[in-house]
Amino acid sequence: MSTLLTNARLILADAVIERGALLITQGRIAHVFPAPPAPNELPACETVDLNGDDLIPGLVEIHTDNLEKHLMPRNGVLWPVLPAVVTHDAQCVAAGITTVFDALAVGDLEGESVRLDTLHTAFAAIDQGMREGALRADHLFHLRCELAFPRLLEELTPLIDHPAVRLVSVMDHTPGQRQYRDIAQYQKYYAKKKVSWTEDTFLQAVAERKARQLQYAAGHKAAVVAMARERGLALASHDDTDAAHVREAQADGVRLSEFPTTREAASEARRLGLSTVMGAPNVVRGGSHSGNVAALELARAGLLDILSSDYVPASLLHAAYLLEREAGWPLWRAVATVSTNPAQAVGLLDRGCIAEGQLADLVRVKPHPSAPLVQRVWRQGSIVF
Repeated sequence: MSTLLTNARLILADAVIERGALLITQGRIAHVFPAPPAPNELPACETVDLNGDDLIPGLVEIHTDNLEKHLMPRNGVLWPVLPAVVTHDAQCVAAGITTVFDALAVGDLEGESVRLDTLHTAFAAIDQGMREGALRADHLFHLRCELAFPRLLEELTPLIDHPAVRLVSVMDHTPGQRQYRDIAQYQKYYAKKKVSWTEDTFLQAVAERKARQLQYAAGHKAAVVAMARERGLALASHDDTDAAHVREAQADGVRLSEFPTTREAASEARRLGLSTVMGAPNVVRGGSHSGNVAALELARAGLLDILSSDYVPASLLHAAYLLEREAGWPLWRAVATVSTNPAQAVGLLDRGCIAEGQLADLVRVKPHPSAPLVQRVWRQGSIVF
């Protein structure tokens, strides 16, 4: 049976309908009404009155590493993988996210890392959960390639041909550049992670990581870019710091500049036609936890295209509504940063906006002074939260 969602404030891709309705048929949006239709205008259907709440597209999250905290809920404690994936999935859906790009790091600069320990088991568990219908959101893969990791290509090769791999990013977390161009900031960040370094061992670690970068990064980047191009996968850069980084990314065929650390880099991305991705936690907290450029600064300058929840799924919707209040954006434009824009950037043209023919991935939201409240979530017309 079809479902009519009525008496809703519809947040479209380029406008807001204050009191509209939409009809869901066979998992897709069959019709959008600018006003609630009369019963005789419709086929037999279930009617749901949203009582004036907002109805927005299901959120499209292209970079979340939220799964990591469920795989290792405490330092040294590895949790069973499929239950961890199911919990992560439920948390995402409860936040209004209906399409999840699980950002799995292929490589790490740390000798012992949950990322290294769980890459293949997490990948397999997400695949299993989707095949067996255990997950509520639609899960796809974003493979984050750490260029200075010696075994990068060995770990990447068995994963990249999976049909759910849709996005590849190239990262270089070597100290002294990009996100960690300030060595003192790098040391401070790892101190928060309880990494115990003396001054001597810290300097030794920095030297070793710089040496690995010189040995591996250039060759690995060329290989990863070639692999992505051959497969038609979207490419992202990571932590671009200056205009030269962005020009290098464009030459590689990158579409997305993820988390540029400076306004200079974001401006160059805009000039060259790359979509700029910033962290939703950056918006919610009012600034970067790493001392980089504030997402709201870029929003006010018109340099923000996409938000990512990164490590807090609930931040995505919250940040979108904050763009309206703190950056003066119309709500439709703000919501597009977490729906239409990310979907289009990675080639998912069947979702991300409220329009006829689109998948009925939808979120009922009750605005609240502290944060928007998710009331109901539909994925392809079925209630998943």
